[in-house]
Amino acid sequence: MLNSRIEGNGKPFVILHGFLGMSDNWKTLGSQFAEDGFQVHMLDLRNHGKSFHSDDFSYELMANDVKEYCDFHKLENIILLGHSMGGKTAMLLATLFPDLVEKLIIADIGPKFYPQHHQPILEGLNAVDFSKQPSRSEVEEIVSNYITDFGTRQFLLKSLYWKEKEQLAFRFNLAVFNKKIEEIGKALPIDNTFEKPTLFLRGSNSNYILDSDFETIRYHFPDVKIVTISNAGHWLHAENPKDFYAETINFLK
Repeated sequence: MLNSRIEGNGKPFVILHGFLGMSDNWKTLGSQFAEDGFQVHMLDLRNHGKSFHSDDFSYELMANDVKEYCDFHKLENIILLGHSMGGKTAMLLATLFPDLVEKLIIADIGPKFYPQHHQPILEGLNAVDFSKQPSRSEVEEIVSNYITDFGTRQFLLKSLYWKEKEQLAFRFNLAVFNKKIEEIGKALPIDNTFEKPTLFLRGSNSNYILDSDFETIRYHFPDVKIVTISNAGHWLHAENPKDFYAETINFLK
């Protein structure tokens, strides 16, 4: 069963993080949604956070994991929000199990195929040799040689934890991502559609959703609203949480 943080009472609101992220990335916004009368479930997807590690990794498996989680917790007519990889998982889940999802929110990812672009990040993470028992600052120094963007580094280092005394590790399953990285870019199957209300949010400084992608989005999600969040890149919920929250609540209310 997937690990989760659950907050609040009311209508079930399930949140799926992006690649190399975890439920903690959403705790601030999740608490806000909980105060608005939702029961917020912030999940750790397989091979991420405190959820189980597996040699198998695909969108179909992740969508089924979330369906099993919802069945176990008896969640119905959920609000489903996913960012990046979590957004692709949310799209697939909503199209496979439309009766489960009442409204769908996708953050800065489209249904299209994305070429592999995580190589510098993986190189940086793989450069860390945990057998040498590096300190936190040493891990950051190693990673910074590959990943120059401070925000990206801080996001990745949130998954660094003390596995035991004097032994750090990453919570995510890096070994599987090295082998299965091509899975991340896969497109939503061409025949999959979801006809209930859907909101796509994109960052004004991000190139993940282009104007030229709108036609494909509308093909898969005919009842869609597409909104651009200003002053935000791919991590739009962290870079402009105020507008992200306002647009989401506006859509839900």
